[in-house]
Parts: sequence; structure tokens; C-alpha cells
Amino acid sequence: MSQGASTLRITGGVLKGRRIQVPQGDYEIRPAMDRMRESIFSIVGPLDGLSFLDLFSGSGIIALEAASRGASPVTCVERDRGKLGLLIKNVSIAPERVECRCVPVERFILRCERRYSVVFCDPPFPYAHKADIVRSIAERGVVEPGGLVMIHYPAEESMPESHAGLALDDERAYGRSTVRFYRMAGAIDPTTSV
Repeated sequence: MSQGASTLRITGGVLKGRRIQVPQGDYEIRPAMDRMRESIFSIVGPLDGLSFLDLFSGSGIIALEAASRGASPVTCVERDRGKLGLLIKNVSIAPERVECRCVPVERFILRCERRYSVVFCDPPFPYAHKADIVRSIAERGVVEPGGLVMIHYPAEESMPESHAGLALDDERAYGRSTVRFYRMAGAIDPTTSV
């Protein structure tokens, strides 16, 4: 196994430097660049005690970056059963158990009964319903008040400034892609569990 396209390095936290496998020749998994992941998690800040949802998880690298930095609980959602075995193997190195759900993201959002502090959404670039997914996350209460929703998408596409209580908080360009950070209206209540 080469150290190139077939593996990814965790960039921070207790697992920093550990590598995970990414299926070779799998163009559906578009692993985020090391620099982009480092930047995103630097912007998000400390994750200790915060819940984290990784939608369109692929290899699980984003969930592992979050878990490595103290997020708990962490949930991965990936509908492709062909990727599930590798995803479960990858996240098994996390300091605490990472839940993996093999279900379409749209269905997971509709049935989700938990609110998350941070939601990361990395749909395949050809996916046509990116704005709908973000809106659904807000409308279904998947992100808690004051929580953060991030979406990674192609730079040539546009996304709304706000979605059903989510307001644009930040935006960063990474080569040919963009990550938008939306903040949910309201404040996180420290007396409620995440």
C-alpha cells in the first residue's frame, strides 16, 4: 500500500500522524486535503464535550479528526455498503466508539432524533441537492441552537447565505472547493447534554 492516494493522515489531536486507508481507484471518496482539514478544525476550535455528525463519511477521516480532538459522541453516515467495512475499520482507532450508520443521508436526517453540536457535510461533488441537505439539517433540528454546520462543495457552485435559522458564519476557499460555515440561531445551553 503506497503512502500516496491510498492513505490519509490525521492532522491533529491524540491521533495526530496516524494513517487510515482509502480505497484505491474509488472516485466517490474525495478525501479532503490535509491542509484543508487542519484549517477547518482550527476554525471550529476545541471540540471537547461536543457531539459531531459526519455526513457522506466515505473513509471516515473527518469523523476521526473530530474524535481525535475530543468530540464525543461522533456519528458517521455513509450509504454505500461497499465502503462500510473500511469505514468501520478506520474509525475503530478512535479514542471512543464512533457510531457508523449505513443509510442515505436524506433518510438519516429525516429520522434523526439527536441534536449535534457540529455537523460536517461532504456530499459527492456531482450531488445536486447540497442546499436542500443543509436546509433539511436546520429544519429537522439536527444541529443544536448555536451549533455549526459545514458543507464542502465545488467552488463554481453557489450556496445560499442562510437556511431556516442557519446564517453564514465563515467561508474558506481550498483550491477548487469551498467550505461554508453556518451557525444555527440561538445559544448552546450548557445545562443540556449534547
